[in-house]
Amino acid sequence: MNILSTDNPLAISSAMQVLQQDGLIAFPTDTIYGLAASAFNPKGILKIYAAKQRSEEKALPILIGDFSQLDSLVLFIREPVRRIAETFWPGALTLILPKGPNIPSELSGYPTIGIRMPNFAFTLNLLQKTGPLATTSANISDGPNPTSAEDVVAQLGEEVDLILDGGPTPGPIASTVVDASGPSLKILREGPITLVELESVFEE
Repeated sequence: MNILSTDNPLAISSAMQVLQQDGLIAFPTDTIYGLAASAFNPKGILKIYAAKQRSEEKALPILIGDFSQLDSLVLFIREPVRRIAETFWPGALTLILPKGPNIPSELSGYPTIGIRMPNFAFTLNLLQKTGPLATTSANISDGPNPTSAEDVVAQLGEEVDLILDGGPTPGPIASTVVDASGPSLKILREGPITLVELESVFEE
């Protein structure tokens, strides 16, 4: 395990190298620390499940760093849904969308995937360089939410190849999760963004 400050000029290039070698990285987001592998790397994705002691039946969400990454992940995205993404991203909104053919079954055994763009400058910069990452909380399943690099070390230890230490994060803030894969929007988890707000953009 290696720990680098997010201020270290080698932080992002080191993360990219770890990911290319099927490794796992942990990094701060706008909520808690995330544990990640490339969204297109089955070996790395399976390491996430093993490290967290997480059931492989639970799909992993994907974080993206810019809108250009979206089309590589989804089968299609309707224009009203794209408007929602452009309005509320980066931010506390997870969109459930039809899964594209490039997504490994190890990431999601379902016909859909959850995608979010975090509202955190370092993480966006990282994701723009690495590409989409399969990312979940950097803790043992059902363990305490990790809000510091020390929390990640305490729970996952040597399971993580590289931890990017950005200091404390705000803590868990549940995003609004909306199923946008069908003809209408369906809220799966309440969060800061309401159905009324989403539908006002969806129906423009």
